[in-house]
Amino acid sequence: MRAALVGYSSSEEEEEEEGGRKGGGDRASPRGSPTARARLPVPECVLAMFREQEEEERGAEDRAKHGGRVRCFPHERGNWATHVYLPYKVQEEFLELLDLLVSHARTYVSSLTAMEEFHISLSQSVVLRYHWINPFVQSLKERLASYDRFFCVANQMKVYTNQNKTRTFIGLEVSAGHFQLLELVSEVDKVMEEFDLPTFYKDPSFHISLAWCVGDLTGSLEGQCLQELQDIVDRFEDSALVLRVQWEQIRCKSGNKFFSFPLR
Repeated sequence: MRAALVGYSSSEEEEEEEGGRKGGGDRASPRGSPTARARLPVPECVLAMFREQEEEERGAEDRAKHGGRVRCFPHERGNWATHVYLPYKVQEEFLELLDLLVSHARTYVSSLTAMEEFHISLSQSVVLRYHWINPFVQSLKERLASYDRFFCVANQMKVYTNQNKTRTFIGLEVSAGHFQLLELVSEVDKVMEEFDLPTFYKDPSFHISLAWCVGDLTGSLEGQCLQELQDIVDRFEDSALVLRVQWEQIRCKSGNKFFSFPLR
């Protein structure tokens, strides 16, 4: 819910304004009295903070309603959903493979929706207070500054659910490059611990999510469907090229803010 931005005032000023609205004009303060003095303007940095928060809240409300998705944690004013990840730069051949996989998977689960952006997560989604964002990002920058670019291969089809089983995903699990990903997660976890936030999952299955649906539909997508999807990946002409990814940057998204950390 949006909240109006208002200046602070004393109780005396509020009473005078209330009286004026009710016709008590004779109670107006004489010019030059303390209550008639102009209020100091609210600093622009404070106004900007609330404008950004309101924009994020409007977007969050829209996203929460989209497709029946359910929040992982309740939204509160001043809380910013934050996530650290490796962004995948999409190639045309990858989109061709994605279309083949999603089209086939829909013969088992018709409600599957293809992802619009692709990445490998290095953190859970956590909640940051607004004033934590800059020090959190600075700490990430310092810890990740010494890491080099690296390759990994994501070519193993797998089915996933989120923690509360409200969404199911099909994704490509990493089969090579796991060690380098664990090193990055270790650094991100140290930042999370500095801010008393949840660290990443133990023994994570690093993957690129391809499509999702509402509910726990693992029973429909595993087994025969999963094997057929893997066959499509294995037979795809350009899979060796498309699914070998060089990671060039790490990204952090906090609310509607994006921060990038180039790998050397």
